Amino acid sequence: MSVEQKITDKLNQAFSPTHLEVINESNRHHVPPNSETHFKVVIVSESFDGKRLIARHRDVNGTLAHELANGVHALSINTYTSQEWQQLESVPRTPNCKG
Repeated sequence: MSVEQKITDKLNQAFSPTHLEVINESNRHHVPPNSETHFKVVIVSESFDGKRLIARHRDVNGTLAHELANGVHALSINTYTSQEWQQLESVPRTPNCKG
């Protein structure tokens, strides 16, 4: 199973999101072809209601602790409540790799 699929499965199980995107951005970095080292996550879940951004990120990082300790080098996390998602005009763009 791919790392991307493992991340998707774990986030679905932990947060029951109404929207989830797991984007492999490894190709934008200096890594071998077909790497799975850099990801962007966009997740909308009711479980984020009433939580500050830092708590949301801790929850996601905790859920993906195994992947982060075993090959995932970078994880861009974008967490939203349903209300925030409805008001959002766009998801922040990931900056280009400077390496």
